Amino acid sequence: QVQLVESGGGLVQPGGSLRLSCAASGFIFSVYAMNWYRQPPGKEREWVATITNTGDSYADSVKGRFTISRDNARNTVWLQMNSLKPEDTAVYYCYARVRRVDYWGQGTQVTVSS
Repeated sequence: QVQLVESGGGLVQPGGSLRLSCAASGFIFSVYAMNWYRQPPGKEREWVATITNTGDSYADSVKGRFTISRDNARNTVWLQMNSLKPEDTAVYYCYARVRRVDYWGQGTQVTVSS
């Protein structure tokens, strides 16, 4: 059974940093692209970043501030978020498409506020 479990969210001041983690299980982690999405309050869910074994990509809104990374031996993907802004406030989700099925974690809340 595929499971994605996020952790690491919280309240941070503007300009601060947070590191989100997503622990994956139930599939061959190393084979699949891993993704982070977010859903700001009152808005639709949006893509944040993707990592494969050959590279990574980012939404323009986070490029240069966020870094996605993975450890295939630990079945874990991280999202390092620096220079956080109030507009980064959202529920952050880990996502993977495994064998043509979409899987989402439960989400972790990130709030950027003074």
